[in-house]
Formats: sequence, C-alpha cells, structure tokens
Amino acid sequence: MHQMQDSDMSRCIANCMNTQRACLETLAYCLEEQGTSYSGKHIQLLQTCVETCNLSVRLMSMDSEFHQQACELCFEVCDACAIECERFEEDEVFKTCAEACRRSAESCRGMAGMTVRVNRSEQKSRNARM
Repeated sequence: MHQMQDSDMSRCIANCMNTQRACLETLAYCLEEQGTSYSGKHIQLLQTCVETCNLSVRLMSMDSEFHQQACELCFEVCDACAIECERFEEDEVFKTCAEACRRSAESCRGMAGMTVRVNRSEQKSRNARM
C-alpha cells in the first residue's frame, strides 16, 4: 500500500511540476502578445496555479501532514485554470496548459482523497429538474 501511495505521490509531484512549467510558459505567452484579449483574471489565475502547484510539490516532497489540504486547493485551482485555458481551444499554448492542468487536477484530487465533487450551481440545477 505504501509503495502505491509513493508512486501516486511521485506522479502527482511530476504532474504539478509540469503544470507549473506550462502555466509559466502560457503566462509569458500572454504577456508577450500585445493587444490581445487575455484578461487580468486569466493572468492572475495562471499565477495562482503556479503557486498552488508549487505549494503542493513542496508539501508532498516533505511528506507533510498538510499535503492533502494543499492538494485539494491545487485540484480546485488547476480545474479552474483548465476551464479558463480551454476557452482558447484553437491556441496550442493554451491547449497544452489546459491538458497539464487537467492531469494535475486529477492527480491532486486523488492525493487529497477527494471523491468527485459537484459544483453547487450544478447541484441546484439538478435538484430543480427533479
């Protein structure tokens, strides 16, 4: 069991490091493009994703008792960043970033011990239909 957890953690660390790199590349790409529609919100989300991935990597590497909470936050931020990057589906830089964010979100969800969560607005919508 412990060996499987170490393997999952190593994979999650690698995914988070890859996401950091992808978000930094996307951030640089956004800043280089003059007169584009990349909002401050998108740039801030990329920066937040870099930082939360960094925190998760550090806490998992230290085998900190708090790595699960960091991974839960990282899941939330990576998921949000992937959704934002997917808006630019025709752009390869954003597509690569979204894919990296999706991999990290999934790994972090597993490391946090989370089950699939339903967005509150989606849940309200489902309840209204029933």
